[in-house]
Amino acid sequence: MAKIANPEQYAASKESKGDLKYSERSRWLLFGLPWTFTKYEIRENDFTIIKGFFTTRENDCYMYKISDVEITSTLWQRMAGLSTIVLYTSDVTDRTIVMKNIKHGREIKDFILQASEAARIRRRTVSMQNIGFGAGDIHDVDGIDDLEGHIDN
Repeated sequence: MAKIANPEQYAASKESKGDLKYSERSRWLLFGLPWTFTKYEIRENDFTIIKGFFTTRENDCYMYKISDVEITSTLWQRMAGLSTIVLYTSDVTDRTIVMKNIKHGREIKDFILQASEAARIRRRTVSMQNIGFGAGDIHDVDGIDDLEGHIDN
């Protein structure tokens, strides 16, 4: 890792991410061995994916951007004690984040779901996705006209 140019700013940045709650690696399905080059760091306010061996890529997603979490386990994954977690986000770079062959999947899924809701409450971010109000649902309440130009009586 390169030398840190501004240690105070780096420390403040790390502190704003919150405490590290889980550090997990993607694993091979065979025997559940962690011999892959994908690592996940899950913190109170931040979710980080670190991929690569020669060239590493680090991608962050704020917890408040995670809107839903799904977990699946195939028969082979259950035999190895693994599962796949899918995160649905409003992040620009990754709309869905797939954590494949993860140990402690249910525990991690529950933490992410609770942490994302807590982060939205802290930031006062309200997510109103698919609340059932579309252009076809607009009903005229003031007696002027509807979307097609008809006057209501």
